[in-house]
Amino acid sequence: MSIAEKITGLRAALPQHVELIAVSKTYPPSAVLEAYRAGQRAFGENRPQELVEKYHALPKDIRWHQIGGLQSNKVKYIAPFVAMIHSVESAKLLDVIQKEAVKNDRTIDVLLEIRIAREASKHGWSEKDLVDYLQTGAYRNLNSVRFRGLMGVATHTEDQETIRAEFTRLHELFVRLGNEYFDRDFDTLSMGMTSDYPIAVSCGSTMVRIGSYIFGARNYL
Repeated sequence: MSIAEKITGLRAALPQHVELIAVSKTYPPSAVLEAYRAGQRAFGENRPQELVEKYHALPKDIRWHQIGGLQSNKVKYIAPFVAMIHSVESAKLLDVIQKEAVKNDRTIDVLLEIRIAREASKHGWSEKDLVDYLQTGAYRNLNSVRFRGLMGVATHTEDQETIRAEFTRLHELFVRLGNEYFDRDFDTLSMGMTSDYPIAVSCGSTMVRIGSYIFGARNYL
């Protein structure tokens, strides 16, 4: 199937309330354009440098999502245009996003990344550390950051019950934090990739990040 056929099929299969982020990291602008011509407008990138390059090369109505780990000193490069930052994993990073949003006269949407996987290599807040931070109330002073929800990456495993348990726990945290700390803008739960998005959707995901299924095997060279 072509990229366009895969995009069309995915959008038809996903529930209406679930947004598709086409993860275009490492793929050329020509591949993004093929998905764009099929009606896709939201794309995800891991590296700020690649995100900036594609932003300048491609149509300006694309909504770019920063989904990979983000160093504080790289926020300034994407702050002028990024639609959403999924990978916010510290109070320090939140403070930098606030600062850069003010400089650009913008409000930047963010997701708080939660470490739900077993692998030590995965990033994100622990549930306890995030709750401790929220209880300080410091986040309420970040008036140019809009807290939209949570993001998480499940353990890379063939054990579907492990994946389901991790996604279920993240959904429960999403509901609890939304009720206790946030307002109606806290409406996005980004979980699920090519290998596990059907499980994520069944567990309450509202946003899935799918790359290799759409664009094919990646070449990291």
